[in-house]
Amino acid sequence: MFTRPLPLPMQEAPEPTGVFATIDSAINSVFEPFNEWAAKIIFWTPGFFPMPWIVMWLLIAAIVITVYLGFIQFRGLRVATEVIRGKYSSPDDPGEIPHFQALTSAVSGTVGLGNIAGVGAAVTIGGPGATFWMILAGLFGMATKFAECTLGVKYRTVYEDGTVSGGPFKYLPVAFSKFPKIVGTILTGIFAVAILFFGVGGGNMFQANQTYSQAIEVTGGVEESFLANPAGGIIFGVVLAVIIGLVIIGGIKSIGRVTSTLVPFMGGIYVLACLVVIIGAIDQLPAAIGTIISGAFSPDSLTGGFIGVLIVGLQRAAFSNEAGLGSAPIAHSAVKTRRPVSEGFVALFEPFIDTVIICTMTALAITVANTPFYNDTREQVSADAAYDYGGGVAVTSDAFESVISWFPYVLAVAVSLFAVSTLITWSYYGNKAWNYLFGESKTVTMIYRVIFLFFTVAGCVLTFDQVLGLADSFLFVCGFVNLLGVYFLLPTIKREMNEYLADRKSGHLLEYGKRDHEKDIPVDDLANRGRDGSGASTSTSGDSDPDDDGFGRGGATTPIR
Repeated sequence: MFTRPLPLPMQEAPEPTGVFATIDSAINSVFEPFNEWAAKIIFWTPGFFPMPWIVMWLLIAAIVITVYLGFIQFRGLRVATEVIRGKYSSPDDPGEIPHFQALTSAVSGTVGLGNIAGVGAAVTIGGPGATFWMILAGLFGMATKFAECTLGVKYRTVYEDGTVSGGPFKYLPVAFSKFPKIVGTILTGIFAVAILFFGVGGGNMFQANQTYSQAIEVTGGVEESFLANPAGGIIFGVVLAVIIGLVIIGGIKSIGRVTSTLVPFMGGIYVLACLVVIIGAIDQLPAAIGTIISGAFSPDSLTGGFIGVLIVGLQRAAFSNEAGLGSAPIAHSAVKTRRPVSEGFVALFEPFIDTVIICTMTALAITVANTPFYNDTREQVSADAAYDYGGGVAVTSDAFESVISWFPYVLAVAVSLFAVSTLITWSYYGNKAWNYLFGESKTVTMIYRVIFLFFTVAGCVLTFDQVLGLADSFLFVCGFVNLLGVYFLLPTIKREMNEYLADRKSGHLLEYGKRDHEKDIPVDDLANRGRDGSGASTSTSGDSDPDDDGFGRGGATTPIR
């Protein structure tokens, strides 16, 4: 979703004026040196391979996890389909939302402007061949999502009222328990601050600004729209904040209900629009696919050679699906289940939907349309990397317009829906980070929501470019901390996975799909399967987990009283 090394200029909106311009300039001037300092460290690029080290960290982790778990993203797809259909879970299971809503909540946080503008920029800079590497990286990222989302559920806390608190805030202290406690506390605290900072900034203000910009675009543009003024921005921001507030006030249950409808709807509209573009030039489809494959290994002179197209494709995938950043486990941890790894299987679909389907459809539509604007822009960008062509949205919009003149309006609607859905989910991520830092009380949560909605309105009248840039950098700090913790807990993930697959093969998992009063084996006996008299695991793999009660660490299934 995020594209720091592949800059994504925002859709043009009115610049702040008057007192808003003064505030915007003052805040940006304060944050500018911090933003530059953070970007130099977090997006530092080694001379021997021109890719930011944090991107390499994410991609190497995806490969390591894939190999360690035996390519689970391929051999586990059938199981994932069964799980998401509810075959191995029950409404009586602890948690707040079913598997499908957990998936749509997480997907709504990753599917955003990057799927449209980011991919448009990627195929402009790296050529059609970047699509191949983007798909490959997305497939590897599925294993990362499997691992981190399994942990998000395994170490969660289920409170007596049924609400859940999970994600990296819970499993990172366990992962770092071998170090002095202060180390784990600091690292988890850094993660929480980064998630909160980005949730309010990039996950809120930026998305609100993009939604406002699209509203201006479809009502006449910056020069003619009745919204293109400070008063219009405030009114639009207040209306948007009210809509978002009505959704998030109900917590993850409300978010899950909304996203379970919104995500399929907005994804369906966008994919259908891409298909119309592709069908409109169906005779070019075989050649376009051939160009994508050949361009991945024998790119033209405009892409910077093989390394250039490889890097662009890998970066686009890494920033699009957020695999390894630790955000998705927060949403997935609220799922109703008694087997943590079940949600790991569901999470496999997230990068597949985000990168393999939506990003690929965007790239294919642009490649098939093959408009003069796209080709001219590629030449201009190759000659001058700073060339202003309007960003990836302009490239994608031009491909849409080549088929039907009013199709850019469909794109505007899609961008707005993507932005709103991202905003809704990141409100929850930021909320959980806030709770980790300041407590779980209702008053603390309400204070957060008021602050969040205030910045939703602010995003429509202010840009805070330097603040959002710093928030972008901070998000990738999460990737370093989160994956470090995942590495330490890989043996636990593998054991959970193997036991789950063995139970599926034996038919034991079918018991979990029954309501509690219908189960042939009592819930407590299900939990103690594979335990000795003391409750310890009888696993002979050498990596037993002393905190595991048979469903995951105690809080995963047993409410705190």
